Amino acid sequence: MARTVAETIKEITKNHLKKNNGLLFGQCVTAVGWIGGTVPEMTEEEGITELSMADVAGAGIAVGAALSGRRPIYVIRYQGFMWYNAAPILNYAAKSKEMWGVPCPLFVRSLAMEGGMGPVASAAHHSMVLRMPGIPICAPMTPGECTTAWEWFMSHDDPIYVSEHRRSFPVNYEMEPQIYEKADVTIFAISAARLNALEAAKKLKEEAGITSNIFHIFWLKPFQISEEMIRALKKTGLGLVIDSDYSIGGASRSIAYELMLASGAPVHALGLDDRTGGFAPHLDNPTPPVEKIVNLIKNLTVKKETVPNTNLNS
Repeated sequence: MARTVAETIKEITKNHLKKNNGLLFGQCVTAVGWIGGTVPEMTEEEGITELSMADVAGAGIAVGAALSGRRPIYVIRYQGFMWYNAAPILNYAAKSKEMWGVPCPLFVRSLAMEGGMGPVASAAHHSMVLRMPGIPICAPMTPGECTTAWEWFMSHDDPIYVSEHRRSFPVNYEMEPQIYEKADVTIFAISAARLNALEAAKKLKEEAGITSNIFHIFWLKPFQISEEMIRALKKTGLGLVIDSDYSIGGASRSIAYELMLASGAPVHALGLDDRTGGFAPHLDNPTPPVEKIVNLIKNLTVKKETVPNTNLNS
């Protein structure tokens, strides 16, 4: 059986601690579950350091270790806690090499979650990192992408922000683009929205005969627009970027803007509702649900039919 995302991360971490004199910092990393089975069952002597529950202090310790050359992994177990951790990572680690010529190779594993997590811990928040120079951002959802992120880190001396989502941990397959000659819409999906987009595409085909191209976005920064993306957008004349983060001031709108400029086709953005998520199910604010994606694309394709599209034959 193919290795899952969780197993891949665990193996990468184990090898780093054993072979590279690496370190892993975080809160409750050795508690029940070992962060979804992503942390090897190793000791402090072997490189795992349990930090206190002072969220504003942990990142500073990890950054200090990175400045010493130890290439630490820093686990932020709820991505909402990034708001507490941001200052040392974004205001120092990301700027260190450019301003002072001192590399700060820190591998930030920031874990998104949803489903009754409440107003502080829930959701993905990679968009807050997007505006800071000096730190690339990726959102892996497959074993291969986790390996790619790690290989990038080990071949560079920069910090990297890895926006993980716990829904990816059981995934044991890769996600390739799905491109069709006669598609109606081109979807660009980020983080756990990739899983919802795949399901939504099936429902759209079954319920309305709507065919969807799907591109899985791994690198958020730098985001590279491929010729294949442009061709697909020009043929469909309609695009949608879906994210597990908020769309206002976020990655989905930023990427949609770049795609729209490059292709000339309208590209919309869909992310979390602009409200705080609660603990109760009816107050939750999860990744855009399948039905919401389906309904939006149905409405967009109807509107597209009423407006002449000069890109269809481009």
